[in-house]
Amino acid sequence: MAQENEPNVVGQEPTLDIEQIKRHLDMLDQRLDNIDSVVTAVVERVMKQPIALNVTCPYCGKNIEIAIIGSHKPTR
Repeated sequence: MAQENEPNVVGQEPTLDIEQIKRHLDMLDQRLDNIDSVVTAVVERVMKQPIALNVTCPYCGKNIEIAIIGSHKPTR
């Protein structure tokens, strides 16, 4: 009888592993969706307003201003 139980136990391990892998992939998919949502929200917020970067040249010491304007028009 012990020999009959061994194949069942061995046969169940791969199905448990597959189910665990499916759960992990679902969790990873949810996390990636959450990250995508956060990044999208931040980008949309930033694109609604102009951004100006001021950089000082290390060689000549001049200030360089870089302006980035988003694609959204400001609304009141």
